[in-house]
Amino acid sequence: IVILLMMQSYYTYSQSIDRIEAVVGNEIILRSDIEMQYLQYLSQGGINSDDIRCQVIEDLLFQKILINQSKLDSIDVSNEEIDEQVSSRINYFEQQLGSIRKIEDYFEKSISDIRSDLEIVIRDQLQAQRMQSSLTGALQVTPAEVKEKYSTLNSDDIPMIPTQYEISQIVVDIKITEDQKDGIKEKLNKLRERVYNGEDFKVLAALYSDDIGSANNGGELGFVKRGDLLPEFERSAFSLKEDEISEVVESDYGFHIIQLVERKGEEIKVRHILIKSKPNSANLQYAKLKIDSIYNKINSGDKTFEEAVKLYSDNKDNSGILLNQINMTSVYTLEDMSVNLKSSIETLNVGQISSPVLIKNQENDNSYKIFKLNKKMVSHKANLKDDFTLLQELTMNIKKEEYIVEWVNKISSKTFIKLNKNISDCNFRINWNK
Repeated sequence: IVILLMMQSYYTYSQSIDRIEAVVGNEIILRSDIEMQYLQYLSQGGINSDDIRCQVIEDLLFQKILINQSKLDSIDVSNEEIDEQVSSRINYFEQQLGSIRKIEDYFEKSISDIRSDLEIVIRDQLQAQRMQSSLTGALQVTPAEVKEKYSTLNSDDIPMIPTQYEISQIVVDIKITEDQKDGIKEKLNKLRERVYNGEDFKVLAALYSDDIGSANNGGELGFVKRGDLLPEFERSAFSLKEDEISEVVESDYGFHIIQLVERKGEEIKVRHILIKSKPNSANLQYAKLKIDSIYNKINSGDKTFEEAVKLYSDNKDNSGILLNQINMTSVYTLEDMSVNLKSSIETLNVGQISSPVLIKNQENDNSYKIFKLNKKMVSHKANLKDDFTLLQELTMNIKKEEYIVEWVNKISSKTFIKLNKNISDCNFRINWNK
C-alpha cells in the first residue's frame, strides 16, 4: 500500500510544474525525482527535515554520477533485465489492486505509460548498481581488518543483535485422497466440456474458480512470459493454441484448466479456472491422530525428535531444521516468525518441543507441526566471537562506501556538474560545486 501511494503521489507531482535541479554530465535530476525519493523516506517513518532532504539529493547525485560514468565506460543493462523487473512490479501492483484496469484507474495512466515510467526508474537503478559493482567487486576484507574496524567502533555504532533462534520441525501434511482428487478433475473436465459446447469460459470462471482475484476478471491473468508462472502451469499454457483449453493441470495451488486468449511474441494472455484441493474433516482427523501419535512417542522417550523427523515427517529437508526465507540461514528472530511459529517457540527452553499446532495458509496447503527449539542466543552487542560474519559484512560495506566516496571525489573534478542555488546550499559530504 505504501509503494502504491508513493507512486500515486509521484505521478501526481510529476504532472505539475517540474524543473531541472541538477546536471551531472549528461544526466539530470528533476525536482520530482527528489520529491519521490523524499516521499519514500517519509513513508518508512523518517522525520521531515531539511538535512534529510539534502541527504536524498546527495544520494541522487551519487546515482547520477555512477550512471554517467557507466555510459562512458560502456557498461550496459539489457532490455531483458529491465523488462523482467518491470513485469515483476506490475504483477505486484496487479496482486494488490486486482487487475490491470484497476492499476490504470488508480494511477490515471495507461499501462503502457506506467511501464515506460518504471523502465526509466529501473534502468537508472540497475545502471548505477552495475557501475558500483564494477568499482567495488574486487574489494575484500581480511580478518585483521574486521578486528581493526571493530576496535575503532564507538559503543553506539556496534550493532545490537536481537535474540536469535534455531528451530526444527516435524510436518504432517493434511492430504486429500486420490478419490477426492479424481472428483475435482471430473468437475473441471465437465467445465471444459461446457465451454466447448458453447458456454463462456469467463462466466464459468467467475462462478466456479477458487482464485478470487482472477475470477472477478473472468479468470484472466493478463499477459505473462516464461518464468512468471508455476512450471507445470507454464508448460501447459505455452503449449496451447489460441482459444484452446488445457487438460486438467495440478499445481501447488490445486487443479486448473487453462485457456489461451492471445499470444504476442514470447508473451501470452491466459485465463484459468482453479479448484483448490480442500481437505475435509476426515482428512483433518487422520492427520491429527498421526501428529498426536508422533508427539506421544517423543514425550515417552520411544523416539528422539531427530528419529521422528526421519521416520514420520512429510518434510525432511535440511533434517527438519527450518530455513529462514528472509536471510536464507537457519537463524530466526521473533520478527522473522509467523504468528503460529512465534507463539509455539516463545515459551520453550532449549531442547523442548511444542505441542502439535495446525498451520494454515492461503493455498489450503495445511499441515500439523511440532517444533523443537535447538538453540537460543539472547540479545547482545555484536562481538567478534559470535557475530564475525555480520561484522565482516559491516566492515565490507564501510570499505565499499569509503572507496566510492573517494572515487566520486576524483571523478567529480572531471565531470560537468551544475546545481541550482536552492540545493547547492546543502552541507554535502562531497564538494559538488567544485
